[in-house]
Amino acid sequence: MLQQEGKNKVLSYFSLVFISLLAPKVVAQKQIDDQLHGWIVYQGNHHLAPKFDLHTEYQWRRADGFADWQQSLARIGLDYKYNKELTFSGGYGWIITYPYGSQPIAKQTNENRLWQQVNVKQQLGDIQFQQRFRLEQRFIDTLFRQRIRYRTQFLVPLQASYTEKGKGLFLNVNNEVFIGLGKGIGKNILDQNRLIAALGYRFTPDFNMQLGYLNQMVFKSDGIHVERNHTLWTTVVYNLDFTK
Repeated sequence: MLQQEGKNKVLSYFSLVFISLLAPKVVAQKQIDDQLHGWIVYQGNHHLAPKFDLHTEYQWRRADGFADWQQSLARIGLDYKYNKELTFSGGYGWIITYPYGSQPIAKQTNENRLWQQVNVKQQLGDIQFQQRFRLEQRFIDTLFRQRIRYRTQFLVPLQASYTEKGKGLFLNVNNEVFIGLGKGIGKNILDQNRLIAALGYRFTPDFNMQLGYLNQMVFKSDGIHVERNHTLWTTVVYNLDFTK
């Protein structure tokens, strides 16, 4: 009974992800440009104390395959693990955005960003389901913008060894919606939507690599122009335990 209920939850969550992917297609009167990108991501949550981790992250985002810059993103923060299911985090990000593609921005921008988030984990049988809520205060050159982000993520084991021994193949499927807040958001409160489907291999519980596809929809403030960036997404997760 409980197993069937878990399966029903998984189906309903996948339905929400599917609907959010289709949503941009039903919006009329948009000029959508398709582009090919490549992202390489490093992420590490390094253990400092029983309830505290240091979050480190760098994303090398490239346009036109890997030929030109799209963005450089560095992020650092502190995680507080309230329990196994609930984590509170906050920190700082430095982002440089470059003119690229068919709808380039007017000039290169430098952004200093503060962020706060809550991450909730649930176990649905062998599948781990996560929900992440993030607030951002963005200082982009002389402009100030605010944004809220909501991500759902499924980590699906593909080998018994993933659960039993902490290593093996897994599938990462996640979808994230970005919503603008406050003044200066233009005609679109919907800022971005990102869907990722990636195949990963976990070498240890603290080290995994993933390769997959990222569909990044970027909705411009004029309410008309949209980027649909088809992206090769590569990530390395490596966590250290400084308490040892």
